[in-house]
Amino acid sequence: MTYSIDEYIRDKIFIVEYPIRFGGLDLYSRMTIVKLYDGKLWLHSPCKLDVNLKSQIDSIGEIAYIVAPGNFHHLHVADLQKQYPNAETFLCPGLEKKRAELKFDWILGNRPDPHWGSEFEQVVIQGTRIINEVAFFHLSTKTLILVDLLENIGDDYTHDAGLLLQFWWKAIFHMWNNPKAAPEYQLGWGDKAVVKKALDKILSWDFGRIILAHGNLIESNAKAVAAKAWENVLHETQ
Repeated sequence: MTYSIDEYIRDKIFIVEYPIRFGGLDLYSRMTIVKLYDGKLWLHSPCKLDVNLKSQIDSIGEIAYIVAPGNFHHLHVADLQKQYPNAETFLCPGLEKKRAELKFDWILGNRPDPHWGSEFEQVVIQGTRIINEVAFFHLSTKTLILVDLLENIGDDYTHDAGLLLQFWWKAIFHMWNNPKAAPEYQLGWGDKAVVKKALDKILSWDFGRIILAHGNLIESNAKAVAAKAWENVLHETQ
């Protein structure tokens, strides 16, 4: 199957949606590419590239940074490294242990890397041993970029949601038509005081839209949607 790149914000942000199978569920994920001021490309949550998709990306610019932003968004990093051997790889904290064989240049932290420091804010969400991620805020487009910290699947989902996915999202996790963090977060947030501090930092950013890995993009009332999705952990630690 061939995937296509969509220009989300003119000459600044590009996205690719592609099907995945995880835990017996069929759903979609999303790769995000940001063109930096110097024209280089910052690639977030990489998917597998075929010849056609690689050609589309190369027509936009040079991939300089490969970012694995979460515990479950790393599967295709090695493939990208082979195709772009000059790109630097940045891992979410913990992936250096989970994927000890994976080569990398840097571990992501709470401060933007100097390579993109004038263009992003970022913060680590220390969830649990199972899941954590690094959230990014693209300043010039006021775009929050997440992977599993928020999922948005419901009646208006732009892809076919199978019966099994609907059952879990409706009956078990109450996430259908109700954006929430991924089930792995809901099962345990770890040190809630630490998590709350990071979530408060995210909510202090002036974002107007949210790109997420699973579900429809959030393009209106974005900050209110995020605050509601995280209200349990925010409230529990007050």
